[in-house]
Amino acid sequence: MSKTKWRSVDGIVLLNKPIGLSSNQALQRVRRLYRAAKAGHTGALDPLATGMLPLCLGEATKFSQFLLDANKRYLTCIQLGKRTTTGDREGEILSDEPVPALTDAELEAILDRFRGEIEQIPPMYSALKHEGKPLYEYARQGIVIERKRRQVMISNLTLVSRTDDSLTLDIQCSKGTYIRTIGEDIGEALGCGAHLKSLHRVSTAGYSPEGMLTLEEFEAIAEQGEDALDAYLMPMDSAVEYLDRIELPAQDTKDMLFGRTVASPISLADDSLVRLYDQGSQRFLGLGKIRGENIRPQRLLNTSESAHK
Repeated sequence: MSKTKWRSVDGIVLLNKPIGLSSNQALQRVRRLYRAAKAGHTGALDPLATGMLPLCLGEATKFSQFLLDANKRYLTCIQLGKRTTTGDREGEILSDEPVPALTDAELEAILDRFRGEIEQIPPMYSALKHEGKPLYEYARQGIVIERKRRQVMISNLTLVSRTDDSLTLDIQCSKGTYIRTIGEDIGEALGCGAHLKSLHRVSTAGYSPEGMLTLEEFEAIAEQGEDALDAYLMPMDSAVEYLDRIELPAQDTKDMLFGRTVASPISLADDSLVRLYDQGSQRFLGLGKIRGENIRPQRLLNTSESAHK
């Protein structure tokens, strides 16, 4: 088997992650298709989950944290009446209780408790680490670690449909939100328990779901050659579009790329991050940080090689 010849390729692609693969397994498959020397994903989806997984290739990995920290939107189906060890359908059933008959108004009153700023206790079956080890490793050994409550923001929670024993919800939330925990907590509020039956991430950071491709679609495009694949790369600055944009004249561009502080043409609060561009070529340079009336280099692209997409 021939050894892969990796190449320098920069940009972001949106994968519609299939069920059954870990986020890293999915990432590696796309990375091999692109032969990308460097790649990273932007917030893991469990193997059970499907949907949007932005993948950062090459220099775009410098901005993956911004997508990790971004708001996300999910479509989830919650199975009522059954608690499981993992909080989703892959776990063993711990209890099986009747689901109370609720009017739409009664159900809405309960769902309303989970809108706005709420507190969650992260689940034991999660990748959060305790003493360098993921919590799920302790959970598999039957060890329970005390977890601190955390505040998250649920900016939208809409009941899409319901059956006698399930709820389908559309949820928009802040980083660090565990949809599985919302499902379990709704089950507790109903008094019957619940677990996640399915989870699909609709979008991250405002990226449109229409831009997602499945693994099969990426593989079909790859058969047409790398130029065809590269046509699906989104620009790196799409990860930070919400930041203020500053265009630097030629000398300031040169100074910035040498790691020097330059004067800021606009007034912003200290420590504000800004997108930097070369005024002449409109090329994205990376990020700077406002300090007083100046801009300091913060996270710049390596301009020595690669045709930044």
